[in-house]
Amino acid sequence: MHSPISIRAPAPYSPRTLAVTLAWLRVCAVVGQLATVLAVARLLRLPIAEGPLLAGIAALGAFDVFVWWRLRQPWPVGETEVVAHLAVDTCVLGYLLYLTGGATNPFVSLYIVPIALAAMTLSPRHLAAAVLIACFAYLAVLFRHEPLPDIANHAIYGTQAEAARDFNLHVFGMAVNFAISAVLLGFFIWRLARDLRERAAAAQRERERALRDEGILAIATQAAGAAHELNTPLSTIRTLVGELRREHPAGTPLAEDLALLAGQAERCRDILRELVQVGSAQLNEQAQEQTLADFVADCAARLRLLRPATDLEITLAPPAQATPLRIVPALRHAILNLLNNAADASAQAGSAKVEFFAKYTESGIAVEVRDYGHGLPQAVRQAAGMRFVSGKRDGLGLGLALTNATIERFHGNLRADPAPGGGTITRLSLPLAALRAAAR
Repeated sequence: MHSPISIRAPAPYSPRTLAVTLAWLRVCAVVGQLATVLAVARLLRLPIAEGPLLAGIAALGAFDVFVWWRLRQPWPVGETEVVAHLAVDTCVLGYLLYLTGGATNPFVSLYIVPIALAAMTLSPRHLAAAVLIACFAYLAVLFRHEPLPDIANHAIYGTQAEAARDFNLHVFGMAVNFAISAVLLGFFIWRLARDLRERAAAAQRERERALRDEGILAIATQAAGAAHELNTPLSTIRTLVGELRREHPAGTPLAEDLALLAGQAERCRDILRELVQVGSAQLNEQAQEQTLADFVADCAARLRLLRPATDLEITLAPPAQATPLRIVPALRHAILNLLNNAADASAQAGSAKVEFFAKYTESGIAVEVRDYGHGLPQAVRQAAGMRFVSGKRDGLGLGLALTNATIERFHGNLRADPAPGGGTITRLSLPLAALRAAAR
């Protein structure tokens, strides 16, 4: 079975992500601008160019509809296209500001919001283009704009009270603009900081994973070298035992001991052969087709052979499906490691009970192994196989690390939680796509 291929996730601040963000902001802008124009024209009854303003807002809405349609297409979104989106937004905002006081409009500082968003994604060249577009639009409404009628009239002809009312209206607009800018910038800067923290945590996990894998590789290299070196003295021992057995046939005092020694030598040879076969099967990615029920029964039978004193309680949640899975030897050894660790933990607490639970889920299979030991220390639970730490007195932490490495190969996850009433529940989940047998 071919190992699962990891799919690289898109960058959090790719041009497409920025385009989607701008599309959502455009929706908010259309709603906010429409509400503002209607409130000023209908409630405050200020003589503004209501028709042209609504036309500009409608044009922005139509452009946003087009952008949402475009984002559904498979074509990649480039930085140049995002700059074009920003240019359209800037031009429409400039048109609306031109009709409502230009640079004297308190909402003119909204030009800074798209620049702040572009700075998180675009290259310096495209960011410079976006900044130049915004600066040009600001200068355009600074020198050419339609003054707000009430402000101009009251400033020249009105009484001091009327001028104060208009100034207060301007100050209120500045306050609203500040609130909008603060909310938008605060939200996006918070999201940026959150993503940076998540990236830092992911980088730390990758470093721990790399160190763990290096340790596993070093141990595997040593094991392979030891197996190769042991083959020669083992062959010598088997040869000498064979000669001694010929010199001491059955019925002599040493015959029984030599027979036992010969059996142990054969067992050692079989272990070395099995080690080589498992390694070859792993390299060739040979898998055995089994249903979940057969896989659970196989793991249970192997554990009972290794630990006959263990009281293993098996639960296979219904419905019992017959979907074949492709089980590689490493996955079987991973489950056996968990069962063996659970048996050790229960034995340390004077119990022989181990619970083994498995079921199909919507996306894969879930396996739980519970022991009745004293519980894992918090440091071991948090490591969850990322480092060589163990809760056993003489443990090396290698079994859990190997198990976790195998589970990650199939894009699964492993965690250890305290069990109610004492002990530990080790939970692992595996996606079904990585385990389902291909049709033959």
